[in-house]
Amino acid sequence: MSRRRTLSPRKKLALLVSAAAVAGGGAFVMATTSNAAPVQNASNSTVCQGLATALGNNQTFIDGQRAKPDAQSQARIANRDAVIAQIKVQQAASNCQVGESAQGPQAAQPAQPAQPAQPAQPAQPAPSAPGKQQTTAPAQGAGGGAATGRQVCAGSTVTLSGEGGAPAASSNQFPAGTKLKVTNLDNNKSTTVQVTSVSGSCALLNNAAFEQVREPGKFLIRRALIEKVG
Repeated sequence: MSRRRTLSPRKKLALLVSAAAVAGGGAFVMATTSNAAPVQNASNSTVCQGLATALGNNQTFIDGQRAKPDAQSQARIANRDAVIAQIKVQQAASNCQVGESAQGPQAAQPAQPAQPAQPAQPAQPAPSAPGKQQTTAPAQGAGGGAATGRQVCAGSTVTLSGEGGAPAASSNQFPAGTKLKVTNLDNNKSTTVQVTSVSGSCALLNNAAFEQVREPGKFLIRRALIEKVG
């Protein structure tokens, strides 16, 4: 006659606790997995779009240097490779798709021809008393000063190059030494910087310049006013 083995109350309690712990651990893993934020990209995140545009602009610059190399191309390419690596770090930290590249609309814009200066209207002289010499002040705004403050690259967005140093800009439309004023119309902050190098954009701000006009947490200025001031 076989004996039926029974568990003591203490052993039953231990088994129940172990089973609950296993079930709880599985539920925690499932909850953690389901609560993980999905990776975002340029199509659904402004932050990701700004970083992707910055990465794409740097890649375009590198491609241009490789297509038409000069004595400084290798140094420029090495610098931009380091910038791209830093942008990828920022993409990972912002939960964006790492390595995603996009081109800003300003990268494909043709260079805009300079607008002809409007002739200054001559001042109407006041009647002079007999025997007195007439003196007329020259009209303001005549000559080459008409280009100051002229809007350029209409409709362009502005992002950062990822480069360090003092506030500066790079451009594919304006030579080194050109002064550009960039205004973020969303917060009315502006910065005036000098173009110091070539890029794949109308106006690409380095980190220091972008910090002067950016909105917190954003890497892209959608509503930007770019003016040539010097």
